[in-house]
Amino acid sequence: MTAGADATPLLALEGLSVAYGGIRAVKGIDLTVGRGELVCLIGANGAGKTTTLKGITGLQPVSGGRIRYDGADITGRPSFELVRRGLAMVPEGRGVFGGLTIEENLTMGAYTRRDRAGIAADVERVFALFPRLKERRRQTAGTLSGGEQQMLAMGRALMSRPRLLLLDEPSMGLAPLMVQKVFETVLRVSGEGVTILLIEQNAKLALEVAHRGYVMESGAITLAGDARQLLNDPAVRAAYLGEVRATP
Repeated sequence: MTAGADATPLLALEGLSVAYGGIRAVKGIDLTVGRGELVCLIGANGAGKTTTLKGITGLQPVSGGRIRYDGADITGRPSFELVRRGLAMVPEGRGVFGGLTIEENLTMGAYTRRDRAGIAADVERVFALFPRLKERRRQTAGTLSGGEQQMLAMGRALMSRPRLLLLDEPSMGLAPLMVQKVFETVLRVSGEGVTILLIEQNAKLALEVAHRGYVMESGAITLAGDARQLLNDPAVRAAYLGEVRATP
């Protein structure tokens, strides 16, 4: 937890289980995100990372355990209610509205708000974060590149003024220069005080920007700790950074 952070986590998963049919995709995990922290959850494809986010946001029913947000039990609460409480998610695959313009997509991100002046100011804030979007503000989202759509998806989530931002695989399918730009923005948003839970297959990048990290394998948390320590852990380096462990 970062210095000066409230001792009560903003997000706490307590024995969380999520199942698809009879298969437990998430198996009783414990995870916390302190206020102001940037925490990453890494693991191979199919480890249960995205399912964890779907359980948190009410997109997939929870089969066991509890989800606490700002001290309140939000287990099973509908997604629209969570947005109003300050929890926003950027989904894997971005999920932008392809037929709407960039400006219209951003406005959709503020659908729970009624403060027109504040919404207009936040649109300009997003454009300051992503100047490329400002240049194309009247362009339809479906004509944007993958990297531009990722920028738009992040900007749309920020329009709800979240206290907790959930990012699901923001680097997926992007060119290296665009990945760098996206992660620079993640750090900037974190620096402005937004709490972030980052789901990412690129373990090296995730651990380099995060305060703490969790490693997930087959629906269970197998390692947790300071991000720098995990980055230098031989088991993590061998499994996720492509390094071969030396044999005796």
